[in-house]
Formats: sequence, C-alpha cells, structure tokens
Amino acid sequence: MSGGNAIAICIPARDEAARLPRLFHALENLIDPPGATVFVCLLLDGCTDASNALADGYRARSRHGVSVVAVERGPSNAGRARDRAMRGGIAAAGNDAILLTTDADSMPSRDWLAAMVAGLGHADLVTGDVVRARHGTMAEQDRIEDYYARLFALRREVDPVAWEAVRTHHHASGANMALRAATYRALGGFAPVERGEDARLVDDAARAGWRVRRDAASVVVTSDRRIGRAQGGLATMLREIDRRGLDGVSVAHPADQLWQYRMQAMARVSFGGSLGPLAVRLGLPIDHLVGVARDCPNAEAFAMRVVPVPPGGMRSVPFVTAEATLTALTATREAAA
Repeated sequence: MSGGNAIAICIPARDEAARLPRLFHALENLIDPPGATVFVCLLLDGCTDASNALADGYRARSRHGVSVVAVERGPSNAGRARDRAMRGGIAAAGNDAILLTTDADSMPSRDWLAAMVAGLGHADLVTGDVVRARHGTMAEQDRIEDYYARLFALRREVDPVAWEAVRTHHHASGANMALRAATYRALGGFAPVERGEDARLVDDAARAGWRVRRDAASVVVTSDRRIGRAQGGLATMLREIDRRGLDGVSVAHPADQLWQYRMQAMARVSFGGSLGPLAVRLGLPIDHLVGVARDCPNAEAFAMRVVPVPPGGMRSVPFVTAEATLTALTATREAAA
C-alpha cells in the first residue's frame, strides 16, 4: 500500500473491449502531479468479450501500477460495480489515497489529475465536467446541456459557497469524480443501484455536510453512444431525443428550483443564529428547524436537509417552457443588478 501521495483511478467495465484501448491511451498520457504515485484499478464486471485480455496486456506495459479484478457476470448494477472498483482502489493505493473514478468509454484530459488534486484542496468531493464526444453536433442535446449549465450558474449566483470553482458546470457524474478514501468510506460508498449511483453519492455528501465542488477545469470526454449499459441512462435519453426531439423532454420548473436555491442560501445564513425568519419563509414550525439544525454538523448540511419542495410542489414543465422561463428569470436578475 502507498501513502498520502497516492492516487487511484477506479474504473468499472463491462464488455468494453472496443473502447478500452482509447481509455488506456488517455491514462498513459496523463500528467502525474509531482510526487504522486498513480494506480489504475480496473473492475471487470462479468466481461464476455476481450476486455480481460486487453486489461492484462495494459497491466503488463503501463507506467502506472495496474490492478485488475474480474468478477462473475450478474445483473447490470452500475453502483455495485463502481463501488467494487473504488474498494479496489483503496486496497491498491491505501487508506489515505485520493480516489478518482471514470468510465471505460471515457477519456480524461491530460491535466485531469492535477485539476482534481487542486480541486480537493478546496472541497471534499469534486465532480468534473463531462463533455460528449460529439458535442456541437446534436442541437437538441446541446440545448439541454446549456440549460442545465445556466441553471447551475444561477444557483451559485443566488447561493454562493466559498469552495465552489470559478468555472462551474452542472454534472454529478461518475465519469469524472474525485474524493479522498476517508470521505468515501464515511459516505458508505456508491449505493448498489442500477443507475444514478453518482448523483446519489453527491447528494449524500452535501446532506452530510461535505463540500461538493463542480469544477470545469477538470474535463473528461465521454461516449455519446445510443446503446448503453444502464437502462434509463444517458444512452436511453439520447435515443429518446433522437426519436421525439425536445417535445418529449420535461424538467422541473426553474422558478421552483430558484425558490429552493434562495431558501438554501437563507438557511446557510440562519444556521447557528435566529431561525424564526427562515421558519416563516419555509412555512415550517420553528421547532422542526431547531431539530434539524441540532442534527447537522454545519450550514451546508442544514441547507441541504431543511429546505423542502416549494409550497405548491415541484412542478414539471416541457423543456421549451423551462428554457424560456430560465431566460426570463436570468434577464430579470441581470436588470435588477
């Protein structure tokens, strides 16, 4: 095992022989941070193609320390596979290591390690930007990406936090994520769910009071294939957009999300002080807020736990309606500034 300068890159793979050579090439071209020892930890999740042979060949020639663990094939479960890869990273690199995770169909940029290490100097968990391989060639998907980027920028304008990156993005993806081994263990790891394990871990971290940083300085290019490993994942969404365009896409109403952002900002300021005004704005008994605050280690945890959905519920609207509404909300704030 290694010490505090160890970095483990943890990657689950299931039948990815067609894409592993590109990943391995990207990993060999990474710029190592000074003094760091880099490990690559591959979890081969019941592969029936040539992935095992490719992984063995990579282990023999790589400049990194490479560990390969193969498990028997079972039902697809992204969370379980990613957690096994992360546990393999801890076993290889030690309990003080920095854990990074990406996907077998992804290619980290050369400065990925340095960007993630730098981000962890400000926060407890860093999610980097994820760029589709053919970004700019799908107008509908590009509009969705732009919408969520603008929405997150509005969130940080309304509810700024000291640990956030200068350039942000909206992703919470296991294709580009980093945290220390101790943080990962404290969170209990990725949940054994078929999909969405990455967003759940990020949400769990914020609710526990850990600082989550969305840092656009860290970039991973990922596949925009239409046949994916997880039902309901990115590939499913891309196929649906191909079939129906944006007409079939519904999202949460941005005005309702903006209400939550404002209330979370107010909750941060209220933590450790007077909770009466916040109770009035939320429409909740002050005893409830006091009880939540008592169980929270810091203002981040309090803000993430205490704010409910808006009084009228979180409305769902067609994407084109949300897009126009967000533009209007942003223009109103800019005019008032």
